[in-house]
Amino acid sequence: MSKGTSSMGKRGNKSHTLCRRCGKRSFHKQKSTCASCGYPSAKTRSFNWGAKAKRRKATGTGRMEHMKKVHRSFVNGFRTGVKPATGSKVTASSA
Repeated sequence: MSKGTSSMGKRGNKSHTLCRRCGKRSFHKQKSTCASCGYPSAKTRSFNWGAKAKRRKATGTGRMEHMKKVHRSFVNGFRTGVKPATGSKVTASSA
């Protein structure tokens, strides 16, 4: 068996498939673990020797669907069940 064309035709089996958590084609079917995010473990896979990789997965690189709402609540002092703030309007009767 050579290292060239004849061996390329035998590359039909896929060891990795799509991961449910990160969506990358890094989920090893036999090991049942993702090489990228570490699924199904609770903690996301990250190492200090991969600083760039950590940067790519950090907060703020995605949609931040929930965190955007939290920040807006924080700015408004986490108000709940209070009437929305109204501007100081001068009415005709008080003037």
